[in-house]
Amino acid sequence: MRYDRSRRILVTGGAGFLGSHLCQRLLNDGHEVLCVDNFYTGLRSNITPLLGHPRFELKRHDVTFPLYVEVDEIYNLACPASPIHYQADPVQTTKTNVLGAINMLGLAKRTKAKIFQASTSEVYGDPEVHPQTENYWGRVNPIGFRSCYDEGKRCAETLFFDYRRQHDLSIKVARIFNTYGPRMHPNDGRVVSNVIVQALRGENITIYGDGHQTRSFCYVDDLIDGFLNLMSSSDEITGPINLGNPAEFTIKELAEIVVALTGSSSQLEYQPLPPDDPRQRKPDIAKAEQYLGWSPKIGLREGLHDTIAYFKTVI
Repeated sequence: MRYDRSRRILVTGGAGFLGSHLCQRLLNDGHEVLCVDNFYTGLRSNITPLLGHPRFELKRHDVTFPLYVEVDEIYNLACPASPIHYQADPVQTTKTNVLGAINMLGLAKRTKAKIFQASTSEVYGDPEVHPQTENYWGRVNPIGFRSCYDEGKRCAETLFFDYRRQHDLSIKVARIFNTYGPRMHPNDGRVVSNVIVQALRGENITIYGDGHQTRSFCYVDDLIDGFLNLMSSSDEITGPINLGNPAEFTIKELAEIVVALTGSSSQLEYQPLPPDDPRQRKPDIAKAEQYLGWSPKIGLREGLHDTIAYFKTVI
């Protein structure tokens, strides 16, 4: 969805997987883009094609510190999103979620900018409700290995809605379900990248648990459409709104599809399930369909085809 006029838009975490795709789309729609990243997990290669663009600016910055810029809109995507990366420095992960939200909300308050928060399906934890609707409060371990991310994102949502109530900020909160596509980090530890990389290398494919736990996989182009639709919706639509593909697959099914698409000789190798790993994950996207006119269009096999082609170029 295109905007009615050009804006100066800040994207934190802009050199990451989702952030780089968002920057590209915003430039394509005629906006000025200020990409901010501390390159903890973001990659300069993700945004190299954008560096010469006259409406693109890159700034190395950590969102745990205040940022003094002038912008019309803010997309707050800054935070490691894979367990391997966010558990490597859990204190910093919590700071990125909480202090990052405070600093970006403060910037939005000063500049009167509309602000978008990239929240996550992890706020639902290991859910007792299936599929997950936005009014479900979740089942999250507050002191586990994943808590820095899960509870950090939950606290960020709290801050967004308190700033809305206390300062009348224009906010948008999206709860993102598993997303995949080109520019995923090969070593991010997420299931799609893990399975594709192992299949392409002919290694055994690691399956945690019995492989019957489920996920719903959304292709990145569909997700970015959801971001833009939410951001351009009326101020009354604040979210949180689930954005994801409701087609549900077991992890074993995903691995078998990737093996077939790559022609790999890899075998499945089963390992113990990590602590607090959700058994089921599927979004209810009725609100996104009703309020944003959004639903994903790209099926898993089609999206995996393009994702596999990308990984062939980087490993």
